[in-house]
Amino acid sequence: MLTVFGALVPVFLLIVLGHVLRRMLLTEDKSWSGIEQLVYYVLFPALLIDTLSRANLAAVPVAGVGGALLLAVVAMSALCLALRPLLAARLGLDGPAFTSVFQGATRWQSFVALSVAGNLYDDIGITLASVAMVAMIPLLNVFSVGVLARYAAPMRLSWPSILLAIARNPLIWACLLGLAINLSQISVPRPLHEFADALGRCSLALGLLVVGAGLHLEGLRKPKPAALITVGLKLAVMPLLGTGFGLAFGLSGTNLAVVACCASVPSASNGYILARQMGGDAPLLAQILTLQTSLAALTMPLFITLVA
Repeated sequence: MLTVFGALVPVFLLIVLGHVLRRMLLTEDKSWSGIEQLVYYVLFPALLIDTLSRANLAAVPVAGVGGALLLAVVAMSALCLALRPLLAARLGLDGPAFTSVFQGATRWQSFVALSVAGNLYDDIGITLASVAMVAMIPLLNVFSVGVLARYAAPMRLSWPSILLAIARNPLIWACLLGLAINLSQISVPRPLHEFADALGRCSLALGLLVVGAGLHLEGLRKPKPAALITVGLKLAVMPLLGTGFGLAFGLSGTNLAVVACCASVPSASNGYILARQMGGDAPLLAQILTLQTSLAALTMPLFITLVA
């Protein structure tokens, strides 16, 4: 467990540094918005393309890792929808607040997952986490936008609009391009590989700084019951679902540990942006994200160690 915790320390130190920089040095929102767009549209896609294009996919249980996490997302989504009437009756949870619970329980922070998997298992860890992205990101976007359109948005989006928003996701295209290069066995010139590698090495550190800059620590003082329930769903139930499905697919060792890593990370910070755009309860989701990111430093080592 100390080894896993040691791999997590630099990840969470970068998140803390991002929070400090946001409060003391880069205090303007537009500075972080620019960094986030650079990471999201350029640096992170470069990492995914370079990693997947060079990966030995024959040595990776693509169906097992992707299938386990895909089923975990479906199961958690169904659980959240089943709990909605109870949460509404007991906590007075309205539609916009429910969408924040849903996003907080189902989405995953890919920056953290890739950083931890890479620190623990080098290139194979990043490859497995990238496979997880291919499996999870399209489905999560469909589910999140669909739930927001149903329970929060003043005007429901049409399915063509939802599918268009998903099709514009640069991370999906990066994964598909990297896989296409790999499967077609195209020889990538060394200068292009070194260029993509240099961009990719920048992406994880900057991505984690962006996560830290988005934290709202004031939400830790008096967390809402809905936020605490969501933290339990994401940091405890989701890892159990992911590892359970992983075991059912026959995964073990590094493969199962990466599934546990991807299932136990905090929710994605870009869910906050989506909540603001589509009428969700953005302050509640900000509180959820802050609580999850703070507690994940304790829960992630536990689940990864249990299955490693």
